[in-house]
Amino acid sequence: MLEKRTKIISEPLESSLPIRLDLRSWPEVESYLKQCKGVILPIGSTEQHGPTGAIGTDALTAEAVGLELGRLTGIFVTPVQAFGMAEHHLGFPGTMSLKPTTLINVINDLVLSLAQNGFERIFFVNGHGGNIAPLKAAFHQIYSNAINQNLPVASNLRLKLANWFMVPEVFQEARKLYGDREGQHATPSEIALTLHLFPSLLDKHLPLPAPAPVGPINNHQDFRARYPDGRMGSDPYLAKPLHGKILLEIAAKSLSKQLLTFLEES
Repeated sequence: MLEKRTKIISEPLESSLPIRLDLRSWPEVESYLKQCKGVILPIGSTEQHGPTGAIGTDALTAEAVGLELGRLTGIFVTPVQAFGMAEHHLGFPGTMSLKPTTLINVINDLVLSLAQNGFERIFFVNGHGGNIAPLKAAFHQIYSNAINQNLPVASNLRLKLANWFMVPEVFQEARKLYGDREGQHATPSEIALTLHLFPSLLDKHLPLPAPAPVGPINNHQDFRARYPDGRMGSDPYLAKPLHGKILLEIAAKSLSKQLLTFLEES
């Protein structure tokens, strides 16, 4: 069974057709599942990114990396899950957060829906640090629920979390470009990717005073007090659209290796 699945996955899919799941019909997805049991699920957040960064940065970047990854591999990509666990950013207007338990349940429902249809390998491209702990907790819940619900794919179901901004090659490039001014939130690397994707954001791209230094993350009131403009040690003005293009290519190329290995795991 595994050898057959691996052999099919290793063959190129139809590159001329859109890899976005939401642009396919159900018969096309049914046909796809005869070739491949894998799917890419981008997840981000809708939260403040400093005084010049787009509220949707984490979702926009995760979606872009997921789609580029799908383009390189031929693996279908689901619509982005744009809302994550961002309660510590609620002191800034525009932030929309899910509670950790809510996010766990949302991911549980989405993955079990895919599993019910026959998907066995779900590759999460994550763009937000606050999602990491809830996603890991969700994975454990999903594995148990798949077995308890007697889903046919339960024994083969595998989930993998890939944080695009933590990919070693991306991290190294960001440090080369920005040094210590990369910071930890509203970073020039993620802002650069949004500038590449949406040139109109350059209108907001203004020089800023020195940010608050990196420190702890507690509740939203404490976060606002420690980091008054929303940045954590970062200088997003260093970001350039070309940097974003380079970082996108690096992230997708590196993650494509992880994805193809993941699809073939037992």
